[in-house]
Amino acid sequence: MKEFVISEAQVETAILVGLITQAQDERKTNEYLDELAFLAETAGAEVVKKFTQKLPTANSVTYVGKGKLEEIKEYILNEEENEREVGMVIFDDELSAKQIRNIEAELKVKILDRTSLILDIFAMRAQTANAKTQVELAQYKYMLPRLQRLWTHLERQGGGSGSGSGKGGSVGLRGPGETQLEMDRRIILNRMSLLKERLAEIDKQKATQRKNRGRMIRVALVGYTNVGKSTIMNLLSKSEVFAENKLFATLDTTVRKVIIDNLPFLLSDTVGFIRKLPTDLVDSFKSTLDEVREADLLVHVVDISHPGFEEQIEVVNKTLADIGGGGKPMILVFNKIDAYTY
Repeated sequence: MKEFVISEAQVETAILVGLITQAQDERKTNEYLDELAFLAETAGAEVVKKFTQKLPTANSVTYVGKGKLEEIKEYILNEEENEREVGMVIFDDELSAKQIRNIEAELKVKILDRTSLILDIFAMRAQTANAKTQVELAQYKYMLPRLQRLWTHLERQGGGSGSGSGKGGSVGLRGPGETQLEMDRRIILNRMSLLKERLAEIDKQKATQRKNRGRMIRVALVGYTNVGKSTIMNLLSKSEVFAENKLFATLDTTVRKVIIDNLPFLLSDTVGFIRKLPTDLVDSFKSTLDEVREADLLVHVVDISHPGFEEQIEVVNKTLADIGGGGKPMILVFNKIDAYTY
């Protein structure tokens, strides 16, 4: 099965690929690729080259045009000749199964898209059983429509005896006509059902915990990933929540009791948002994001030193609206002013 976590001891090298389209100009594309490079670095890869191409929309077969794909292939071959092997090519948008299959066949290296890279990082960062369950469910949701590519080498008839159309058969085996691909799909669907049941139980437990906290005011820190929410959490609560200058350092919601000017309240630190955040991840992290939905006040932390901080604010506001957290009272906090350049 496809491995999501980049866990090799040696640093893998990566090429990034993005498109300049009618909806995304060159400046924005370069910003997205810089962010993608940060994601790759967080996952443990080293970016050695970036490719961009101007197209009206992504090519439905190979994402980029045939000429650009040939240019990327030539670069990979040249690097190999100079004993600098390229480990992977990462595309800035989510790729379809057909696109991945065609690109892989041409470039002969590992192909990732932004979604699978974020899933890698989430899988690497997950510490608690709750976070691990949420990430695993999101991985399976991503994997399911791409099974044909992931399991091409196993597309053969399943074992068994008897005759028929393949839909009947003994208990535990739907029939001799079932392909390995169909069996894999069924196994994954069963696993997803189990994970959803586990998350439903976690939701109940967390709902009970929230009720047991009483009627204290609840404040949630929200914001783009790596804007410094956990650092502010540590400052206000005088605690030691894990904070690091990497994307998605925090996956699990942390709740602390804080008292400011004799006013007690509950402060929660939540997972950071990002542009093109996979929908499957948002759905899977429902129980974590409930802290945002049930908060009385949101503290939106902004990295004022980031050149695209205004767009980051828009991304956070849109994501909040999507998860049912829009319209709540909000305080905007500008962080990292010491790194701001005029």
